[in-house]
Amino acid sequence: MNTISLCMIVKNEEKVLARCLDCLKDLVDEMIIVDTGSTDATKDIARKYTDKIYDFPCRRLFQNCLKRRT
Repeated sequence: MNTISLCMIVKNEEKVLARCLDCLKDLVDEMIIVDTGSTDATKDIARKYTDKIYDFPCRRLFQNCLKRRT
């Protein structure tokens, strides 16, 4: 059986993250949140939905973050 994963790259999205995840929680099998350096409550909100939260600090333009490999 196939599963559907939600993967979001976020930064300082405390104002909209809960509403977004509430809309999607019944449509996906797992949620993966990649935080690029939030300084607000974004990660605290994400923890209410999933324990799959990863830090990926990015100090450059967003396009450069996507090119970076770990």
